[in-house]
Amino acid sequence: MSHCLAEGDMSVMLYAIQYSKGASEVSIMRSVIQQSVVLSAKPEALYRMYLDPAVHGAITGAEVAIGSERGAEFKAFEGMLTGAILEVIEPRLIVQSWRSAHFTDDDPDSTLILAFSPEGAEGRIDLVHLDVPEHDYQPVVEGWEKFYWTPWRTYLEERASGD
Repeated sequence: MSHCLAEGDMSVMLYAIQYSKGASEVSIMRSVIQQSVVLSAKPEALYRMYLDPAVHGAITGAEVAIGSERGAEFKAFEGMLTGAILEVIEPRLIVQSWRSAHFTDDDPDSTLILAFSPEGAEGRIDLVHLDVPEHDYQPVVEGWEKFYWTPWRTYLEERASGD
């Protein structure tokens, strides 16, 4: 699989899948969450922190199973989040399957894409989260800030101050 990721630029195209069934036409729009955050660390360091189970757990305050190899299991918040690493392009891109405990058995896994790029002396993470079910969409949108971005800022601030 060939990958192209322009440094500092990640664009996502929204698209509709259309198909016909008999006389009726149905359009399905994929759900897309897009968020960007700038944190006080180099992008390569942020990439490593996310994939390191000990550091990831220190950031979130919960035990994490994660690895940097394709197929590595992902499990966080006592199994509330699960998935697997689908692809990594060190040190710039992580793609993983992702589901919360609030997904129903009929809900397919969502896809999480994290792109890491420089933003001045800091690092930027561009998140694209595809196919989160409607019933869990808003909690997931809010959860990224509450359970990841805010704790990650705090972790980096404490590390910088030597606490």
